[in-house]
Amino acid sequence: MSRQTNTVLVYKDKIQQLKGPIFVFGASGFIGANLFKDIYSVRQDVYALTHDATKAWRLKLLNVPFENIVHCDILSDHSVEEIFDKYKPRTIFNLAAYGAYSKQKNVNLIYETNVIGTVNILEKCTDETVYIHAGSSSEYGFNCSAPKETDPVKPNSHYAVSKVSAAYLIEFYAKVHQRKALNLRLYSIYGAWEEPDRLIPRLIEEARKDKYPPLVSPDISRDFVYVDDCVEAFIHAALKVNSSISGNSYNIGTGQKTTMRELVDTTRTAFQLTDAPVWGSMPNRGWDLAEWYGDPTAAERDLGWKAHTPLSEGLTKYRDWQVASKYEENVLPAFQNPKLNPVITAIIACYKDAQAIPFMYDRLVKTFNQMKVRYEIIFVNDASPDNQEEVINAICQRDPNVIGITHSRNFGSQSAFLSGMEISTGDAVVLMDGDLQDPPEIIPQFYDKWSTGFDVVYGVRVQREMKPHIHFFYKTFYKIFQNLSYVPIPRDAGDFSMIDRKVVKEIVALPETEQFLRGLRAWVGFKQTGVDYVRPERMFGVSTNNWRKNIWWAKKAIFSFSFAPLELMSYAGFMLTGLSILGIFYQILAKYFFAPDTPQGFTTVIILIVLFGGLTLLGISFLGEYISKIFEETKKRPKFIRTKIQKGSKTFRTSEEIMTLVKQRKK
Repeated sequence: MSRQTNTVLVYKDKIQQLKGPIFVFGASGFIGANLFKDIYSVRQDVYALTHDATKAWRLKLLNVPFENIVHCDILSDHSVEEIFDKYKPRTIFNLAAYGAYSKQKNVNLIYETNVIGTVNILEKCTDETVYIHAGSSSEYGFNCSAPKETDPVKPNSHYAVSKVSAAYLIEFYAKVHQRKALNLRLYSIYGAWEEPDRLIPRLIEEARKDKYPPLVSPDISRDFVYVDDCVEAFIHAALKVNSSISGNSYNIGTGQKTTMRELVDTTRTAFQLTDAPVWGSMPNRGWDLAEWYGDPTAAERDLGWKAHTPLSEGLTKYRDWQVASKYEENVLPAFQNPKLNPVITAIIACYKDAQAIPFMYDRLVKTFNQMKVRYEIIFVNDASPDNQEEVINAICQRDPNVIGITHSRNFGSQSAFLSGMEISTGDAVVLMDGDLQDPPEIIPQFYDKWSTGFDVVYGVRVQREMKPHIHFFYKTFYKIFQNLSYVPIPRDAGDFSMIDRKVVKEIVALPETEQFLRGLRAWVGFKQTGVDYVRPERMFGVSTNNWRKNIWWAKKAIFSFSFAPLELMSYAGFMLTGLSILGIFYQILAKYFFAPDTPQGFTTVIILIVLFGGLTLLGISFLGEYISKIFEETKKRPKFIRTKIQKGSKTFRTSEEIMTLVKQRKK
């Protein structure tokens, strides 16, 4: 047996020794994805936890099963508590962080994620839970020249301060609450699945083309650790933590200072580059220092860990990974193109759907996880008389990706959809009724069409599970409506659809008060297509539609998107006027030429009066319908009024709070 094979077997054996179930918070990130991947290759009781999965392209390309992806917002105490109660983890790796990259500038979110998030997780741990935390070498700040863990920290950024705070929290929970917890201060980790816009990924990508990326000063230094060594450090720490070392921080570095010049020289030699680099082609960053490397002595002593991959070998391994993963074809597009990692917003108009809502939520989440997309679910409670609001609030408390909107009265499903569309943030929006007659399992078919370039994908009801005479009524209406409308509106297509963000913006911006969405969806244009599906019967309760409401819907559709009634009255007017003139000539000719005894009865007069009177009333009623629409639009009343928005555990009740939230989400 070769030494390499033996090393692999030992590593897998160590993973098997971890106490399960295992949580990897921040598994959509660089190191978290590598840690999850290695553990999952050996055992399946490991879960990738992610919330704002802006880097979930890794999990998608790794083809992680949806059963092993758990959505959790570590800023929500309720969200953390729920997943702990459900899965009961025994080993926790926390790699969730914010602020490590220059593009992450939200100061409040830095402290909330790195401090409050850590507290929420540690609070749910017990004295039997193993907790390993991803710290940062930036905790040392200005004291960055091979510091020992006992040396003072001098943080030089908000991120560094927050990570120092987390380190003190871990020590506090270990000493006071007997948690088995360690903080690993990571130095410059590099390797597979790192962000493509970072230094070494860019360096290797360009080196494969015999070029260099923009470079800072050659004297800036780092302590480079290959990602496989870093992952091993987490495994070692989880197995070695005990009461004597619990609460400690450990440097995860090589102990070797490597300047940018040395890094580039190593790359030139390994890849046989011919050209010389251009130094200073990009400015130094605020935290770049000339003496940044660590002392890993304590990690080797207490954890039995040391980095064993030389820089030249690590760079070569990373180059081989780029080639094997088809970096330019798969990784770069997934990182750069948000369409490959979209957010899909499901908007559900709910009225008397309290029983169906939990089933709708479960089926939606399962569908989105299978699709490996990020999701947002907006339930709009259109003043339902049942306990619908409480049901929605309970789901919001469990899942930070769910939003509940409550209206002041019943404004109708069209207003409910618009209310959700206005605050949606998804790359595409799915409109659904809350009674489960719009099956969530059809969404992947919508998504496939949308991904190929269609801006609107609507469901076409090829069959309805309902009584034959009602089915006939719907089919007849859609046929008539399609023929009468002045815009081509698809037949048998309801509100159930997926609409691209740019189309959503256009629809929301339309000023009219009375809106018929399936008509407006066709009116705005863009590239559209349909997907056939069978519309099932309502799962719970009875339909809120009746003959009167169906006739109202038909009138709304026709008078919103057709001038045919007015045209018909014009045609009838011309025809009857012509017939009247012909009748006059007939009476004159009959009286004086071929039928002088023609009777002068009242029957003809009465019939004509009734006929013309009926036509007059019908014409006036048609005009009244259009005038009433004009009158309604001139009032400029709001399409809906929200009384509450529930987002996760946060509740917005006052008009000022709701308006502020709406403005923020519009941005």
